[in-house]
Amino acid sequence: MHSATTVAEPRPTVADFHRVNRGGGLFSESVSQWLGAVFALVAQRLGLRPTALTITNLVLGLAASVTVVALADRVAAGTVPAWLVGLVALVGWQVAYALDCADGQLARVTGQGSAAGARVDVLCDVAAQIALVAALSATAVAQRPSTPTWLVATFAGTWMVNLVTSVMQAGPNAASMVTSTSLPVRLVKLVRDYGAVIFVAGLVLMLVPALVFWVVVAFTVVNGGFLLASIAFSARASL
Repeated sequence: MHSATTVAEPRPTVADFHRVNRGGGLFSESVSQWLGAVFALVAQRLGLRPTALTITNLVLGLAASVTVVALADRVAAGTVPAWLVGLVALVGWQVAYALDCADGQLARVTGQGSAAGARVDVLCDVAAQIALVAALSATAVAQRPSTPTWLVATFAGTWMVNLVTSVMQAGPNAASMVTSTSLPVRLVKLVRDYGAVIFVAGLVLMLVPALVFWVVVAFTVVNGGFLLASIAFSARASL
């Protein structure tokens, strides 16, 4: 009698995880998704489930944002170094986002995806982004006390357009207003690439926190404009 020989399946590689990423833009695909693939690989080797990465992403993102909020007034007063707080935000937000990329990659490659896991992912994204908006708003007000309340409120509301449109893009009726994938177009789209946005926000916090007010203004205009354009695009398509 011959004993049966079991052939072990090849273990997934970093490239395998990156191959199933859901995009996000030029910066996200070139940096965040690759870092996410490394995290996904490590998690797979450790036997972790995707939700473990999702919760870690939330904890890191909240910790970085709460640090910025708690120290915003001290940074403005010059008693706490801006570079230190900005570095915490920059690294914390980037690692948290990479983990957000990793949980989906891990779920797709290992077949651990579930409706409950997807809901947890979206809810944690909402919580992390609310905290990030609070961090940027607190810094803008601390650096420039005359910042209008309406601007902070509009900034917070329009910021969530990114998350809403991302969820909509995952559905069967997803459509893009600009379908070109040329490099110039992708460079322009960096203004809506979450990885690029939090990278710029972290750099400004670290190097020139007084400019955070203008970051708030800029993204209010960009996201508000995108919302209006999306409404017009969808309305035209529906007619």
